[in-house]
Amino acid sequence: MTAQPELEVRVQSACSGGDFATATTLVLEGYGGEIMALLAARLPRRTDADEVFAIVAEKLWLGLPGFEWRCGVLSWFYRLARNAANDYVKAAGNRPERNLALSEHAPLSAIVDRVRTATEPYRQTAVKDRMRELRERLSPDDQMLLILRVDRSMDFRELVVAMSEENTPIEDAAIDREAARLRKRFERIKDRLRAMAKDEGLL
Repeated sequence: MTAQPELEVRVQSACSGGDFATATTLVLEGYGGEIMALLAARLPRRTDADEVFAIVAEKLWLGLPGFEWRCGVLSWFYRLARNAANDYVKAAGNRPERNLALSEHAPLSAIVDRVRTATEPYRQTAVKDRMRELRERLSPDDQMLLILRVDRSMDFRELVVAMSEENTPIEDAAIDREAARLRKRFERIKDRLRAMAKDEGLL
């Protein structure tokens, strides 16, 4: 893994001191915008993205005390978002109930609302983007891989964490092998998008 950015050091310091409210606030303020943007691209309705973001914020709040720092908190945050979005889509009419009322934690609730509001311009431009329409023809996991690699510049080792199942431990020996698999998958996705763009007359 690369050296931790300053924000991750601050989050880890807050967690070490048992100040999980501050740690959660730092993560939501520092990384919430890109997580919300991912959910807005992943889910068709803005209300769904808003709901899943609140669920992810709750999972973050509840999970930080047990977070073991075997990966960066951003990669883990993406992992929570991916799995929450998948669960939300699968649940359809039977949506999962929240474990925590963010209204009980007014500062965190306010941050969640602010992040959701701030991403509205992104949502508006994304809908108009022709290439994004092509991306939406891909599977949800292929879309996420593309977003995290291209839009967020994640390296493939970080992608292993972000793309894994929430409760699946990742052994160090397996990370390089899985990273190589994701790299090949990413190349196939690019080739498919290029062919789709040519068919649509975009290239």
